[in-house]
Amino acid sequence: MLTLLSKAAWKFICLQNYIPPQSLTLSCPVCRQTSILPEKGVAALQNNFFITNLMEVLQRDPECSPPEACSVLESVSAAAACQPLSCPNHEGKVMEFYCESCETAMCLECTEGEHREHVTVPLRDVLEQQKGALKTQLDAIRNRLPQLRAAIELVGEISKQLTDRKNEAVTEISSTFEELERALHLRKTTLITDLENICCTKQKVLQAQLSSLLQGKDNIQSCSSFTEQALSHGSATEVLLVQKQMGERVSALARHTYPEQPHENSHLDCQVETEGLRRSIQNLGVLITTGAVGHTSVATGEGLRHALVSQHTTVTVTTKDKDSELVKTGNAALRAEIVSMDGAVTTETEVVDNKNGTYEVGYTMRSEGEFSFSLLLYDQPVRGSPFRLRAVKPSDVLQSPDDVKRRVKSPSGTGGHIRQKAVRRPSSMYSTTKKKENPIEDELIYRVGSLTGCVYLTGTRGRDKAEFTNLQGISTSNNGRIVVADSNNQCIQVFSNDGAFKLRFGVRGRSPGQLQRPTGVTVDMNGDIIVADYDNRWVSIFSSDGKFKSKIGAGRLMGPKGVAVDRNGHIITVDNKACCVFIFQANGKLVTKFGARGTSDRQFTEKSGTNISLEPKLSKSGPAFSPHFVAINNKNEIVVTDFHNHSVKVHLTILSFCVCVLL
Repeated sequence: MLTLLSKAAWKFICLQNYIPPQSLTLSCPVCRQTSILPEKGVAALQNNFFITNLMEVLQRDPECSPPEACSVLESVSAAAACQPLSCPNHEGKVMEFYCESCETAMCLECTEGEHREHVTVPLRDVLEQQKGALKTQLDAIRNRLPQLRAAIELVGEISKQLTDRKNEAVTEISSTFEELERALHLRKTTLITDLENICCTKQKVLQAQLSSLLQGKDNIQSCSSFTEQALSHGSATEVLLVQKQMGERVSALARHTYPEQPHENSHLDCQVETEGLRRSIQNLGVLITTGAVGHTSVATGEGLRHALVSQHTTVTVTTKDKDSELVKTGNAALRAEIVSMDGAVTTETEVVDNKNGTYEVGYTMRSEGEFSFSLLLYDQPVRGSPFRLRAVKPSDVLQSPDDVKRRVKSPSGTGGHIRQKAVRRPSSMYSTTKKKENPIEDELIYRVGSLTGCVYLTGTRGRDKAEFTNLQGISTSNNGRIVVADSNNQCIQVFSNDGAFKLRFGVRGRSPGQLQRPTGVTVDMNGDIIVADYDNRWVSIFSSDGKFKSKIGAGRLMGPKGVAVDRNGHIITVDNKACCVFIFQANGKLVTKFGARGTSDRQFTEKSGTNISLEPKLSKSGPAFSPHFVAINNKNEIVVTDFHNHSVKVHLTILSFCVCVLL
């Protein structure tokens, strides 16, 4: 408050310039508290020894000797204890009262003057109250000091790590390019050395040939000169002697073969392809970073809280920056840890980087119980981490009717939910009022032996082992097992050839490895179980013991129903919504697809009842349905059921239409 400040604290000229003309009040430029000026203005403000001495303490050299500091502090205490506060409006009057309405101290004359209608109390009575309130505020801010110290230490450590990693990166870049420079210099030296060696070898051959030719030339010239001299100036006797002596030599020189054709060539070029290397150098090195932080990043999925023993479970982590904006790049340092309540690490986890700012964290629990599931992004927990995770056996999971109701709701393409009215399935032509006497209506597997004539029934309506609710797909394996897809129970069950229950796996959800609405099932040559998941819009592949391996078709399939495997190991999937058939390799690569909406032999009818033909001649309307299931016959042909087109369509493996059988 400026009413407590002295002219030593605020210069007189500054105050005169700050206060508007004819103003009766003064506002503090810092706290905006308004005070009343004395009648004589700024000149009447009195000295405040407490503030003056306190400012001297703050401005004093921190390395001053303790005796000097003590003397200043003693003067401050004395000023606070002995020097009374003088009223700025009434000279010589001491401020002994406090106005609660104006929140200011005043003298007796002030209470009888401008504050006579206000409630005033003795200053000493509110002193303890003000001290208590100030002490409470002081304690509140002091309690934040440990948090601030920890945050300062953490941010400082991260800053230090960032600097260290920058220095490490600089060192690595320098060493890498120095090594490349050494490699370039070494290659330069090697090329020059090889060039010298090749040239030297060629020169030796040429020089040897040149020496032989020069020697032959000298011999012929010497012999010719000698013979010509003898013939020109010699006597008859000398000519006869020369003819006898030189005849054989001349004949030998005439018969001698000289290396007149070059034994080497001058071809010696150097080709240095620098364009590719230059592009590689220009693109050499990538700086990887991300703005993701743990406290804004989120994790989603049922696997954060619940898991089934021996079932692969995944959760999704979405990274965000400090402003909670999505991070759309990968390579963040994310790790997961699952420990028991006694602190022992019990489960290994794997993190899959989707390269778009999201990560799939997968794990498989080996035992049941309570666990702590921690997700750490750059060693900092994501929002809500650690999570309390409970693992139970699949047989201990009880599904309530509410779970069944929730499964009817499936996310639509626009992000909302579709409410579907339950419609009772029409009875078969053989249905009766006695439920147990009609196996078609009782969720049973009905088997008739083709050779022995044996007949047995397996299963009943329910949600436990060997019980079904809306059977959709069935298949057999090479080892004599029967695999069944239960759509409403969101699971796959396996039986022996004689109907004995062997295995059940699957958990409801929309993450990889989970099932939302399994409709088709088949078994490949390796014994892997392949499941078409209608609502998840992909095909899941499980091992023979029910462990999740991979998924295919995500982003391509709109509503897969039937699935089969041909002799080549290709996975054939019928897309009910897209009215076509997809063929994938086992690794998920699309081989081809065929089929379209329509009523011709090469088309399927759209579920909505509107036929969209790819050819003008095929524009007539037809029954409202679409392809459902697929199988491979003994000729390796693809057989597709087109339910409300009342037909079974057979396609060759080369994807040309073969025959259409109307039903």
